[in-house]
Amino acid sequence: MSDNVVDLPIPGTANRKDTAAEAVAGTKAGRVKRRLTSRWATLAALIIAVVWTIPTFGILLSSFRPEELIRTTGWWTIFQNPGLTLDNYRDVLFSSSASSPQLGSYFVNSLAIAIPATLFPLVLAAMAAYAFAWIKFKWAGALFVFIFALQIVPIQMALIPLLQMFTSILQPIQAQIHDVIPLIPEQTYVQVWIAHTLFALPLVIFLLHNFISEIPSEVIEAAKVDGASASQVFFRIVLPLSVPAIASIAIFQFIWVWNDLLVALVFSGGTADVAPLTQRLAELSGNRGQDWHRLTAGAFVSLVVPLIVFFGLQRYFVRGLLAGATKG
Repeated sequence: MSDNVVDLPIPGTANRKDTAAEAVAGTKAGRVKRRLTSRWATLAALIIAVVWTIPTFGILLSSFRPEELIRTTGWWTIFQNPGLTLDNYRDVLFSSSASSPQLGSYFVNSLAIAIPATLFPLVLAAMAAYAFAWIKFKWAGALFVFIFALQIVPIQMALIPLLQMFTSILQPIQAQIHDVIPLIPEQTYVQVWIAHTLFALPLVIFLLHNFISEIPSEVIEAAKVDGASASQVFFRIVLPLSVPAIASIAIFQFIWVWNDLLVALVFSGGTADVAPLTQRLAELSGNRGQDWHRLTAGAFVSLVVPLIVFFGLQRYFVRGLLAGATKG
């Protein structure tokens, strides 16, 4: 007798599998997947990536070229005029002259601004989005529409009123704290944190509300039936399920704050103690723009941290973008 056993299909099983596959293919997720993986979509993505990368590649090559070659020839002549050097990076990182300030300490300032200015709006917006999505209270809809409408207010219109409020309220408090504890400087990052948090909250609340409201109501109701309070539901159910969306928004908020110059100039007071990296990058070209070649090296120095943040949270970023688009 043969030891080989032939598996015979169970009647009706193949039909059920085909029907299930057709059902999945016919859902919204299947349609989105087919469109994003088609040949034309792939070709368009490659073209966009190449066009987007060419200027960045040119700046990268220019950052390794000497000043005279940058001024007289283009980066595309790299094979005719190689002359690669690290002088631009040496001037940017280690020089401490007025026209080429050292960037090391300003890295710390940018991190001290960007990290809290990313965490504060995410924490506040997550709680607000949960309240708007799953807690019933009076005027919830009108209040949510009002917060959403705040996105259309230009930042430039709020800079002067907010600065006046900080001048009349925060600065006297900081001065009193400095008198009691001299180690704490009078000029701190507090007003920059508050400004970035206020400007980010409307959009972050809106995005997180859209994600949190899509959590199945059965999960929330089951937790409440088991005796979980609103805070327990938030910390044990809503937050873990919202990690992809929170990480995606954190990437955008961190990069926005890291690359910001306007808010930093207005609310940091221009002092070196709290000046971010972008403020010093604007000074690299000198008083008359005669040293603009250093900006190529300074630009890539400032890119290091955002790239680390993006690649570190990339898996959450992709999941967060596709979470709302793949529901059937």
